[in-house]
Amino acid sequence: MALTEAALLAMPESEYMNEAQLSFFRERLSATRSELQLKVDETVEHMREQETVADPADRATVEEEHALELRTRDRERKLLKKIDQALLRIADGSYGFCEETGEPIGLARLIARPTATLSVEAQARRERMQKMFAD
Repeated sequence: MALTEAALLAMPESEYMNEAQLSFFRERLSATRSELQLKVDETVEHMREQETVADPADRATVEEEHALELRTRDRERKLLKKIDQALLRIADGSYGFCEETGEPIGLARLIARPTATLSVEAQARRERMQKMFAD
């Protein structure tokens, strides 16, 4: 039986990142990875099938569509890399713990963002620092 988000959140803190929870996130990450990989493959196939368009206006439209599609795929490629890193953290036992503080990231945050590497507090601190130095 697959673990639901509600059942996951109802587990006691003492069971944080037990095998059932790790399995839940492994499955979720793997499913997302498969979906993204399918989209990447479809994009490659779609761009390969495109015919040469003679009309300059039509060609510009097609090129703009390609540029948008490539930007989307680039974001997805970056997400694929984060998913692979998260799967490695599951394998090495560090998944679910903040890379800065070592504290638990929290189930709710991981459900919302399974590739998270920082706790909410550490992420907020990092964003404040970036904002301070960006000005």
